[in-house]
Amino acid sequence: MEAIINTIVGYIWSDALVYLALGVGIYFTVVTRGVQFRYLKEMVRLLFDKQTSTQGISSFQAFCMALSGRIGVGNIAGVATAIAAGGPGAVFWMIVMGLLGGASAFIESTLAQVYKHDVDGQYRGGSPFYIERGLKMKPFAIVVAAVTCLSYGVLVPGVQANTIADSFNTAFNIPPIITGSIIIALLAFIIFGGVKRIASFAGTVVPFMAIGYILLMVIVLGFNASNLPAMFTLIFKSAFGMDAVFGGIVGLAISWGVRRAVFSNVAGAGEATFSSAAAEVSHPAKQGLVQSFSIYVDTVLVCTATALMILSTGMYNVIPAEGLVLVENMPGIEAGTAFTQAAVSTVFSQYGSGFVAIAIFLFAFTCLIAYYYIAETTLVYLDSKLRYPVLKPILKVVFLIICFTGSMQSVGVMWALGDIGFGSMCYLNFIAIVLLSKTALKVLKDYDEQMKLGLDPIFDPRKAGVENADFWIEYSDKYDKR
Repeated sequence: MEAIINTIVGYIWSDALVYLALGVGIYFTVVTRGVQFRYLKEMVRLLFDKQTSTQGISSFQAFCMALSGRIGVGNIAGVATAIAAGGPGAVFWMIVMGLLGGASAFIESTLAQVYKHDVDGQYRGGSPFYIERGLKMKPFAIVVAAVTCLSYGVLVPGVQANTIADSFNTAFNIPPIITGSIIIALLAFIIFGGVKRIASFAGTVVPFMAIGYILLMVIVLGFNASNLPAMFTLIFKSAFGMDAVFGGIVGLAISWGVRRAVFSNVAGAGEATFSSAAAEVSHPAKQGLVQSFSIYVDTVLVCTATALMILSTGMYNVIPAEGLVLVENMPGIEAGTAFTQAAVSTVFSQYGSGFVAIAIFLFAFTCLIAYYYIAETTLVYLDSKLRYPVLKPILKVVFLIICFTGSMQSVGVMWALGDIGFGSMCYLNFIAIVLLSKTALKVLKDYDEQMKLGLDPIFDPRKAGVENADFWIEYSDKYDKR
């Protein structure tokens, strides 16, 4: 069974997807004139916009919900596997993909806002919604919703639960069955509380966990400051095949760097579109900019923090293929959280594994909450077609079962299933956002023009030339009457 799953992963995560992700990021960076760079100051300002309502959540809460989905085990274990399979050069390409991914995140999150709905008193939206209303392709939208619900409700959660259980077993010798039971008990309390409770939890926990992890990195790097110049040189040379040891695996460096960047920040995969749609903003581009900034936090800050800790301490192996050992600083240790735990332990001794285990729990647990919200939102979309109210309670139960069983499965199988889920989503959503790019660019142009006039942008789809944005027609009419 594991061999079959790995074969499927090989087909999905071929070079085609790697270069598609890079190509889409470059394309959107060019056509938006580097929106992720030129509006950097505006991103930070919008992040703390307190606008909210009974139907929607604040920009900061939406940012934290999306970031809780982006920051997960990919930032700790995923980075380690990228280094192990692609060498230090993978770190360079991971950062490049993060910078380019900011444009993809802007496009998809802006589209999510344009085509959002008010469903039962809550804003709902995301990739299936903008495919149906923007592309007018309902069958495609249903397929995307079904694949997304399957991916985030069944295939992907096991990665996060499994990594929590594995790290707690390593650090505290707690059996996976105990960790799995604790995970589902805490999850049940939050997901049965609805979207507002999910947003409140994410808005409280995510900032502290991200800042805490970065502070941990600063301390570890401070103790290894003398290694930093040589480390940066190694990363750059390895990325372009100029290093004697890693020159022969430059292709793997690109592939694994892009692959793990996409797995971590999911820019363009459609994941963040669901939380983006829930935000209360006066213009869709505002949430697009906020979500673009979340890519910087995820990849440029958190992923890079992990990579620098691992490389500066020398706690890694590079084994790109079976029998091909380029670096073996940790004999017999499988790539993953163990690299990061060992790196932190060089400074914090016996407490290192515990610190990383707690960080993994916070990262992965908030990620699980984001996954459930995505699965539920796609189910709401599907249920609007199927009319089976019992589906939502069933999803809750299935999600909890998957998290419990996933905590006790093989780590390799869990990562492979996660890759299948994310890879499938990437293909489908990349196609959709490229086809809808003209709409997103109209929205960006409208935002640019209002900003040049010194206005606080208010979106009216009729003035921007955007069709089927019914929510925003009603919104702009209400605003005009004030």
